[in-house]
Amino acid sequence: MRLLGKMTLGAALGAGLLAASMTSTLAAIACNGNVCWHTSERYEYPAEARIVIHPDGWRWRSHEHYVWREHEGRGYWRGRHWQEW
Repeated sequence: MRLLGKMTLGAALGAGLLAASMTSTLAAIACNGNVCWHTSERYEYPAEARIVIHPDGWRWRSHEHYVWREHEGRGYWRGRHWQEW
């Protein structure tokens, strides 16, 4: 019975780690010009949007000037307006 309990616990921990690693893989930072936002999915943005995708841990350098604008849903910032598609 102890062995079965350890196996079950190990399987549950392994599944949890796998799920956590998959979630962090999908997270990213998208930027359009100097405006950036977090996204939980890697969308295929329209070419004319000129979106640059960075890994989730990306940070701009001290001499660069970006701003954060968060928004829910699928889309991108175009100037001060959120464009959905």
